[in-house]
Amino acid sequence: MTQKPILISGAGLASLLLARSLLRYKIPFRVFERDASLSSRGQGYRLRLSSEGLDAIESALEPAAWQKFYDRCGKTGGGGMKTIDATTGEAIEQPPAAPAGNSSSGESGGSDNKESLSSREGKVVGIARGDMRSLFMEGCEQFVQFNKHVKGYELTTEGVRAIFSDGTKSEEGSMLIGGEGINSYVAKQLSNGKLKVYDTGARGIHGQAPTTAFKGLGEGVFRIVDNSRPNGSFAVITNVRAGDMDDPNTQFGWTMVGEPGVIKAPNDDYTIVGETASNIARELTKNWHHSLKPLFTESTTSEGAFWKITISTPSGVPVWPNQPRVTVIGDAAHSMTPAGGLGANTAVRDSALLGRLLKGGYYEGATADYEKEMRVYGSEAVGKSYGMASKMFKIHIDEDNSTTMDGEVRDNRSSS
Repeated sequence: MTQKPILISGAGLASLLLARSLLRYKIPFRVFERDASLSSRGQGYRLRLSSEGLDAIESALEPAAWQKFYDRCGKTGGGGMKTIDATTGEAIEQPPAAPAGNSSSGESGGSDNKESLSSREGKVVGIARGDMRSLFMEGCEQFVQFNKHVKGYELTTEGVRAIFSDGTKSEEGSMLIGGEGINSYVAKQLSNGKLKVYDTGARGIHGQAPTTAFKGLGEGVFRIVDNSRPNGSFAVITNVRAGDMDDPNTQFGWTMVGEPGVIKAPNDDYTIVGETASNIARELTKNWHHSLKPLFTESTTSEGAFWKITISTPSGVPVWPNQPRVTVIGDAAHSMTPAGGLGANTAVRDSALLGRLLKGGYYEGATADYEKEMRVYGSEAVGKSYGMASKMFKIHIDEDNSTTMDGEVRDNRSSS
C-alpha cells in the first residue's frame, strides 16, 4: 500500500531539516513554501549553534551530509563572548558563571569579560541562515513547491489536506506539519488561538560588512554595548572568524538589538531593507569608537534589514487538544527573541525528534508523542529566552494584556 505523503508548510530551517530526515528514511513528503524561492527575501543573521543544536542536526542528516554541513560551518576561537564598551572601545568585565559547553543555557561563563559559547572542539560554531537552508534543501528540491501559501487545513476521513491562499487544496497527506514561522495559520487553527506571538517592543537591525571592517576586533564573538543614550541602551553582536579574515569574498554579519524606543524606523516598518535600515544603524553608531565604526560605515548597504523582536507565550508552550494528523514545529510552536541564540537550536531539535518518530512512517500517536516531549524543552527555552531578553532589552510581557501579533508579520528572517 502506497504511503500518503507527509505535508510540511513552510521551507524554513526546521521544515527542511525534517524533510531531510524523512528523505533519509524514504518517507514520502511534500513541502509548500509561500515565497518564490529560498532567496526571495533576506535570510537574516548568522546563527550560533549550541551543542544540542549540532547534536540534533547530526542525528537528522546522513553521515556524509552531516560532514558537509559541519565543514561549511565557521569555527571561532577566543574562548567566549567578549563585551566591549561602544564609545571607548575597551573591554567590560563580566562576572564568571557556568562552564564552557552550556552554550544553549544562556548563562554567562568563563572569566574576565568572556561569556562561554563554545559547542564543539572548544570552538564557537556558526553558520549563515541562507547557507543552512541551502544545505538542508539538497536532495529535496523535487518535493518542494514554491508560491504555495498555506492558509489552513481540512481533515479528511483518512488524512489531511492543506488549503492554499488561492482556495486550492493539496493532495491528501497522512499528516500536516506547520513549520511556517510566527505567521503560521496552521498553528492558529490547530491551537484555536492558544499559540500566540507577542510584540516585545524591542527592535533590531542586521547587516554585514567586508572582513576588513572587523580588523580592529580580532578573532572572537563580541557584544558591543552602548549605554550612552538617554532613551535606553542597545548592543551589537558579531562573530569574527580568523580563518576567513583575509578572504576578500567573505563578509561578516552583525546583529543590533535595542531596548523599546531606541531603534526607530519610519512608521515602525519591519519590512525595511537596504539603504534606510543601513543608514539608521550608521546614525546610531556615529559616535562609537573609531575601531568599531567601520562595521557600519563600510557595511553593504543593500544587506541592512530591520525587524521586530517577538516571543511566544513566556510561561511556556500551551496545551491544546491533540490532533493526530496535525502538529507544529520551530517558530510556529515557540518563537523566541535573539537573546541566548535559542530559537534555531530549539527548532532543529523539533525536526530531529519528529523525524526520529516518523522514520517508520506516520502512526496515530506521533503528534502526541512529539508534543509531549517538545513542550518540555520548548517551554524551557522560551522561558530562558524571555528571562534574558527581559534583562538585556528591558521588556515585559503581560500574557493577558500585551500586544499580540494578530496581523501577518513579514519577517526579514527566514522561518525557523
